[in-house]
Amino acid sequence: MELWDLYTRDREPTGEIHIRGEKLPPERYHLVVHVWIRNSRGEWLISQRAASRPTFPLMWESVGGSVTAGEDSLTGAIREAKEEVGVDLDPTLGKLVNSTVREHFQDIKDVWVFLYDGEIDLRNATTDEVADMRWMTVAEIRALYESGELVHTLGYFFEEQELGGLA
Repeated sequence: MELWDLYTRDREPTGEIHIRGEKLPPERYHLVVHVWIRNSRGEWLISQRAASRPTFPLMWESVGGSVTAGEDSLTGAIREAKEEVGVDLDPTLGKLVNSTVREHFQDIKDVWVFLYDGEIDLRNATTDEVADMRWMTVAEIRALYESGELVHTLGYFFEEQELGGLA
């Protein structure tokens, strides 16, 4: 059972705990993180969701997920990277580049960028959420998006790229 802390729209903690899978109360939000991992060559680590995932099976995406109860956004980002792709990120090399309230999902989405030049080996992941991962250029990621193979909610990546937000 996964537990989430709940927040107001203004990101104020409410002190309430929510069980993942239950309907969120009105005017309550939970934190989610999108973690974009870039190497010094300017490539991005993109992962393919496992076939067993209930949403978007076998589609490509960035690392990400819900921040669990007791975690802050940065801690959640680092945990998700370890769980999904087996990467140990240095918190000092991460930068919060965007935070958006998404009414439709009742969440507050924090977008993180981390520099990482270490080894990637899916055998180091602590969950089986990811089927494959690889370093890709922005052009390769755009081709995935245009072919419908990248999770559609990640389309903001290209706008942020053009604005320098994910550089």
